[in-house]
Amino acid sequence: MTVEAHKETLEFKAEVSQVLDLVIRSLYSNKEIFLRELVSNASDAAEKLRFEALSDDGLYEGDSALRIRVTVDRDAGTVTISDNGIGLSRNEVVETIGSIASSGTRRFIESLSGDQAKDSTLIGQFGVGFYSAYIVADKVTLVSRRAGLGAEHGVRWESDGRGSYTLETVEKAGRGTDVTLHLKEDEKEFLDSWRLRSIIGKFSDHLAIPVEMAKELYGEEAEQKKDEPPEFEQVNRGTALWMRNKSDITEEEYNDFYKHVSHDFQPPLAYAHNRVEGTNEYTALLYVPSKAPWDLFDRDQKHGVKLYVRRVFIMDEADKLMPHYLRFVKGIVDSDDLPLNVSREILQHNRKIDTIRQANTKRVLGLLETLAKDEPEKYATFWDEFGKVLKEGPAEDFANKERLAGLLRFSTTHSEGSEQRESLDAYIERMKEGQDKIYYITADSPAAARHSPHLEVFRKKGVEVLLLSDRVDEWLVSHLHEYKGKSLQSVAKGDLDLGELADKEEQEAKEKAATEHKPLLDRLKSALGGQVEDVRPSTRLVDSPACLVVGADDMSANLARVLKAVGQSAPETKPILEVNLDHLLVRRLESESDEGRFNDLASILFDQAQLAEGGQLDDPAAFVGRLNKLMLNMMMAGG
Repeated sequence: MTVEAHKETLEFKAEVSQVLDLVIRSLYSNKEIFLRELVSNASDAAEKLRFEALSDDGLYEGDSALRIRVTVDRDAGTVTISDNGIGLSRNEVVETIGSIASSGTRRFIESLSGDQAKDSTLIGQFGVGFYSAYIVADKVTLVSRRAGLGAEHGVRWESDGRGSYTLETVEKAGRGTDVTLHLKEDEKEFLDSWRLRSIIGKFSDHLAIPVEMAKELYGEEAEQKKDEPPEFEQVNRGTALWMRNKSDITEEEYNDFYKHVSHDFQPPLAYAHNRVEGTNEYTALLYVPSKAPWDLFDRDQKHGVKLYVRRVFIMDEADKLMPHYLRFVKGIVDSDDLPLNVSREILQHNRKIDTIRQANTKRVLGLLETLAKDEPEKYATFWDEFGKVLKEGPAEDFANKERLAGLLRFSTTHSEGSEQRESLDAYIERMKEGQDKIYYITADSPAAARHSPHLEVFRKKGVEVLLLSDRVDEWLVSHLHEYKGKSLQSVAKGDLDLGELADKEEQEAKEKAATEHKPLLDRLKSALGGQVEDVRPSTRLVDSPACLVVGADDMSANLARVLKAVGQSAPETKPILEVNLDHLLVRRLESESDEGRFNDLASILFDQAQLAEGGQLDDPAAFVGRLNKLMLNMMMAGG
């Protein structure tokens, strides 16, 4: 049948051109990467065909021997990577090559820093491995046909990577994809088949799909067979790496396999490889990356490990195999017991999957505990990249709450002025004699937490306080109420309970002062109208005149701000104004006889307390007006 060619020239999206340029510039120092990425893509295509053929054997088209072939044409100056995998339809070519994951491209571009070394680590995670071909090629031709479609549905894509590509319908007898690289003049070293074999051995030995190259012939044998079709031989080991004995696998092989499953260009931070036997038999090879992916907090992005059943690839991003707070973990799980036709819906209600997820969770937490104990510098790297995600754990995973709490790290008043993060265990070791609580403060920035007036009495007494300023921290402390028998206590909620740390004489003096200064407290409450629940003397303050606190069971002011910032409603609760009766401003206020001036000063005191904890004023102009009026009065009195 003759195919009526349907050829068109299309423009790359602007973001695609940016990514292309970045790929070529950032990865040029590691040119070999192109072959790893293209062979890896071919392997994925073969595995996807194997999976789809479970329900439609006809997709094999009579050829179930899956393979990848790398061929060289020295005269044409080309290298071709071919597979007989699932292939691509015309629409799929446009979607996967012409637009590069369009839903996330703009966010990816925005995440780039301009530092080539840093940006290159993001490229693989974004999944643009195909474009690594342009590191060594000045033109790339792709010919593909999706399995199950007729030969007349082949598609040919070609581009020099400079802004546009051509697309045309062609005939293609066999299913799968051929990617032909027209090498640049100064990249002809890759026409050497032994060079290509060494790269495949280095990067792709672990692939379960055979990678083949033409057998090298020499002398008389080469002359005799020069007109015959080439004889292909397998050049990779072709055994699933995770099925080999751990003692037979080198560190480099583990790292290369990680790069294959994650498309990362950096080695992992740590990994765990286990074979489980018994009522539920499976193998798990799990990696902790050294760098967070750019879309870690993208709620629409799927994350998870690859699922195999008896060495047959089933699905990418099987998120039911790992809890959501460990979504950064990469790797594979290969089950001997699950059905080959397993779906995401079946995974959701499968006891074997629940057992695997629980075991995977414990294994990763154990890996992190070992890292924290034996390699604290590596764990510090992990925390900087993934700490905010791990903080989601105590709310999601009640069974492992205590273990997770032990892995958490915080800035504290003990480590002020440094980037050091402290564990809860280290905090407990430093607790004052008589201290029975772990104190913390939440704020919307590190500076707001560090300089909060709520910390004044704790600094005076030398009591350490956790400084929490990540958005997730409010979620964390609402679910993590204690650790190793020590309750967590906000320094900005309810009555200040210092337990045995409290100075009884000081407390008695405050209570006496509350009685003596009751007229001032009542007057302040009246002046502030409905803005406060109450006005009371403070045991928290040393240097500041006032601060705001909420009831022990009320939502913190910071959480209310976080919810409003993301468009959610927060319950309207009135704060309590605490005043430092020893402060000169408060004493001056008590002696103020002019009611109007008293009301202005009371409002300024309240607004300052709001600002000190990172809040926003309802009426900033009124605050400025009162402040200006006060300063003018002072200047006139001084003049």
